[in-house]
Amino acid sequence: MDFVADIGSFLLKAAIIVVAVGFIVGLVAQAAQKQKKSKGDLQVTHLSKELNELSEQLKIELMDKKAKKKALKALKKKKATEKKEKRLFVIDFKGSMDAKEVDSLRHEVNAILNLATEKDEVLVKLESGGGVVNGYGLAAAQLLRLREHKLTVNVAIDKVAASGGYMMACVGHKLMAAPFAFIGSIGVVAQIPNFHRFLKTHNVDFEQLTAGEYKRTLTLFGENTDEGRRKFKQDLEAIHRQFKSFVQENRAELDIDKVATGEVWSGQEAKDLGLIDEVITSDAWLMKQHEGFDVLQVQYVMRKPLSERFAKGMSVIIHTLKTSLTRSDVAQ
Repeated sequence: MDFVADIGSFLLKAAIIVVAVGFIVGLVAQAAQKQKKSKGDLQVTHLSKELNELSEQLKIELMDKKAKKKALKALKKKKATEKKEKRLFVIDFKGSMDAKEVDSLRHEVNAILNLATEKDEVLVKLESGGGVVNGYGLAAAQLLRLREHKLTVNVAIDKVAASGGYMMACVGHKLMAAPFAFIGSIGVVAQIPNFHRFLKTHNVDFEQLTAGEYKRTLTLFGENTDEGRRKFKQDLEAIHRQFKSFVQENRAELDIDKVATGEVWSGQEAKDLGLIDEVITSDAWLMKQHEGFDVLQVQYVMRKPLSERFAKGMSVIIHTLKTSLTRSDVAQ
């Protein structure tokens, strides 16, 4: 009799697992169909409501019971009727070396341009130590699109905007930074290892064929020449000149030769040099602005790869099944 019960229990567990796997496969198929249509989602957060509620709730908590009831009623009425003529759109940009976040930035800029009027403004909360030239050049070009549509662009730097990060920041009509944020690094750097001597020591030949005199200047495995180094340095200088020109065009008052040395300065030093306009944190600046604006955070969130979501879903369901079946065995 116990043997039959054990067989029944085993079959029940197996059936549950089969049903669970079938359910997951169905979810994956459904998710795959959605993923074909879109790679991410646009999320809009009403920051004005959050800022107002935090301030009002603190005041209300300090009131007596009668005054609190009256204040809560007034706050509820205020929420229903309050609407400002101007909007402040907030973009968060935290850039990596390869500037892969530019794709999300593009969607965010597109969304804002479809809604904004000349009364509205944009705040870019920027954090980046720089990276690839073409990626950050494209990121700066995306912010320029906002200016071209007559929108006032404000840039706030709480931690760092260096190299490509500053290339983006200088597009703003107004630049702000926290006192100890790192600002600047208007320069260009490139470095690669060379394994030629190692390969030569181990009798390994390396061949590289090119068409075009300067198709390859420095190489990882071949023997680098003085002519190749000269041309590579020449290319870096050309990019640096373009970088300096871009910054000068957007901040005409700068002594560009003084600040385009590759050095980095703190927020206060950057203000003295004209790299930024005000020393203030993004939170402090937002608190000053939200009374006159509807503050809306615009964020394009990339969906996680299907394989990652599938693996996570499987692990959660399997863990749940194991837990429930273990409890069932204990109960028996």
